Amino acid sequence: MKLSRIFLSWLLIASSGLATAQTTFPTKPIRVVIGFPAGGPLDQHARLLSERLQQVLGQPIIIDYKSGAGGTVGAQDVMKAAPDGYTLMLANTGVMVINPALYSKLPYGTLKDFVPVARTAMQPLALLVNPNVPVNNLKEFISYARAKPGQINYGSAGNGGISHLVPEMFKTATGLFMVHIPYRGSAPAFTDLMAGQVQFMAESIPQAANYHKQGKVKALAVTSKERNPALPDIPTVIESGVPNFDVVGFYGFLAPAGTPPDVVAKLSNAFQQVLNTPEVRNKMVTQGADPAFLGHEAFAKFLNAELPRWAAVAKASGAKLD
Repeated sequence: MKLSRIFLSWLLIASSGLATAQTTFPTKPIRVVIGFPAGGPLDQHARLLSERLQQVLGQPIIIDYKSGAGGTVGAQDVMKAAPDGYTLMLANTGVMVINPALYSKLPYGTLKDFVPVARTAMQPLALLVNPNVPVNNLKEFISYARAKPGQINYGSAGNGGISHLVPEMFKTATGLFMVHIPYRGSAPAFTDLMAGQVQFMAESIPQAANYHKQGKVKALAVTSKERNPALPDIPTVIESGVPNFDVVGFYGFLAPAGTPPDVVAKLSNAFQQVLNTPEVRNKMVTQGADPAFLGHEAFAKFLNAELPRWAAVAKASGAKLD
């Protein structure tokens, strides 16, 4: 009887301590892991949010780069971290929903090993052609490419990436036959697009808008449902006559599986506050990403829908990275 009372007392103390720890979270710096080198789009996104996030949570945000294997190295680091809310992963479409379709032996499962915390942004792409391609809009390009099956090359930043799979979606939606030319990164692909070695490409808005305004490429359409502020005169793919073509990348934060629900909720609410800040929203748009907050439950549902969608595209393209 005495031992039972002692155990009960210990249990109450431990439970009280855990509740207090969770209630007062956070009490130390939070580490945000990015699975890519510094200076890229995810790094820009993290730095934009981190200053305001520090103000909301009252603790420093430390950005930690663990690059390698398409974001897999960073994902493994977070997967193995303590599930206490002090280690988060900022990941993109590739890490969360494309990698599971490309790697048969991927060391993590998006919804098995992580808890979705918040989706923070959507990132549409622009469909581009070399300026010498004799078309002025997407409808004309579809007709032009249809008359030249197998003669149109499209470049990408590499096999299995979003700049590879979005054109594959476009090919399926329009019945076009174009040849994929993979590069090691978007820079050499852009170089060959401007030189005419490839005629077509899908790329994120900031870079696409920059080269379009310089006349080095021709933007024909954007892949989101609505027009993009960086390319206000360029119609969407849907406006251009391809129904239901709404394909965008996204950014989001995840925590290790087992992170307490109230900690996840506090982090999710903090991201919502940050994204409601006009200054942050405006700067995000200039970086080519649209503010698009989803909390824990909605983000989990979103990922559940995106995983099979991208798996089907990857299978149709034949892309594998094992």
